[in-house]
Amino acid sequence: MTAAALVFAGLAALLHVYIWVMESLTWTSARTRATFGTSQAEAEATKELAFNQGFYNLFLALVTAGGIAAFGAEDDRVGATLVFCGAGSMVAAGLVLLLSSPGKARAAITQLALPAVAVVLLAVALA
Repeated sequence: MTAAALVFAGLAALLHVYIWVMESLTWTSARTRATFGTSQAEAEATKELAFNQGFYNLFLALVTAGGIAAFGAEDDRVGATLVFCGAGSMVAAGLVLLLSSPGKARAAITQLALPAVAVVLLAVALA
């Protein structure tokens, strides 16, 4: 069960690295604007905010990846702590988006589904 949790945590981390790329590196591109439903003017006006927000996503991914690496190094306590912190924060951020912007439910569920599965599987595995 731990292995499955770590696979989902890894997928969540990869998704959040992709979100970092879109928010911090390609925010004003046509493809990213289409993904987020923003106009060229909106993308330009929010470029600095998106850049910052993208790094939050990257850092959550790195914390989660660090937890996976700690499990690989057989330090389950540190690994679990980091995966719960990183993936749990991804879930919390997705819930904030869902509750504050119900119209963005698809994006929120995309953001929180993989890490939620990881957190639940890891909690069950360690119980």
